[in-house]
Amino acid sequence: MAAAEAVGAAVAQAPSWRGGFGRLWTAAVVSRFGDSLRTAALPLLAASLTSDPLKVSLVTAAGFLPWLLFGLLGGAVADRVDQRRAMWAVDLVRGALVAAFAAAVALGQASLALLVALAFALTSLQTLFDNAATALLPSLVPKPALGRANARLMTGQQLAGGFLAAPLVPLLLAAGPAMPYAADAATYVLAAALVASLRAGAPDRPARPPGSTLRGETAEGLRALWRDRVLRGLCAATTLCNMGVGALIATLVLHVTGWLHAGHAGYAAAIAAYGAGAVAGGSLTHRLARRLGRPRSVLLAGAVQTGCLAAIGGIRELWVTVAAMAVFGAMGMVWNVNQVTLMQERTPREMLGRTSAAFRTLAVAGAPLGAVLGGATAGAWGLNTPALLASGLFLAAVGALIPALTS
Repeated sequence: MAAAEAVGAAVAQAPSWRGGFGRLWTAAVVSRFGDSLRTAALPLLAASLTSDPLKVSLVTAAGFLPWLLFGLLGGAVADRVDQRRAMWAVDLVRGALVAAFAAAVALGQASLALLVALAFALTSLQTLFDNAATALLPSLVPKPALGRANARLMTGQQLAGGFLAAPLVPLLLAAGPAMPYAADAATYVLAAALVASLRAGAPDRPARPPGSTLRGETAEGLRALWRDRVLRGLCAATTLCNMGVGALIATLVLHVTGWLHAGHAGYAAAIAAYGAGAVAGGSLTHRLARRLGRPRSVLLAGAVQTGCLAAIGGIRELWVTVAAMAVFGAMGMVWNVNQVTLMQERTPREMLGRTSAAFRTLAVAGAPLGAVLGGATAGAWGLNTPALLASGLFLAAVGALIPALTS
């Protein structure tokens, strides 16, 4: 009983909205709102420039590639610099890039090559920003509050991106094709101002040994991830899950409109259910962690998601897919919040940027691979098979987690 009470006390503390966390939360939500405006409008713009599906897919590919090329480097840089300054400087640069792109769209000078270049540049900068943000949060809230702080951040971002931004895109496009991008640029500037106002400085770090290089420090991050049994297992499991998510998302529209014959309205219902479930999962996360602890909460989330995917792929009813997507979204939030929190709790502050970068880079690689596998299985064995493939990958992920989180 005493151990259970200790677990509950460790995860129940709520972060204060005053001071740094409130401003960081607002900056994150504002930035996600602007990003969602841009990412919703970009495919429409790409489709207006070319009808070649392969060329349109290059925009999405350009958004993944920088994580594979620069993700580890971004983590090493984040551990060397003042993370707060790095974040607001990156946001100002991103705001300038998107503002210039908005001007090109307004002048009718947008091209597919420009879209690809923009996606690549923004994600390249994001590799530094995201790793710095992960490393900065522990300096703004006490360790027992990290779980609820992460839950509030992710829930706010889901609300802003999934529910507030999407309905505004048609209105902004009606006002002018450049308006979503101009609005996104403004959110970057506002977010930069909020982050710049934070009083958190760079964490105390031991002096780097003579001759230390970014390559060597990056390797230290990889070694730190490998040595931690829990984080190593969690990284392997997350990579498998991202493969499953990639397979599902890449073919979900075909699953709903082709296999379920539910049309675009059915697809919209499935996507909306996922978003609503993710928001609900934000409030569920700390309750599960208080009762079960973080490792077991992750195991539960993975097991439930495995069942959801099996139901989506095996039961030919729209209502089943909609319900399963809602539960899948809720458990995805439980997984993500506890994953990030475990990373922050188990990694020394001076290593957090590099370790989180190693984790992200390896995990992100699963999504594009899963998307290709999903498309191949759908073409070979039927439109419902990517969901079943995803269920198998999630089951393998749970299997990889059990020895890491329970031994």
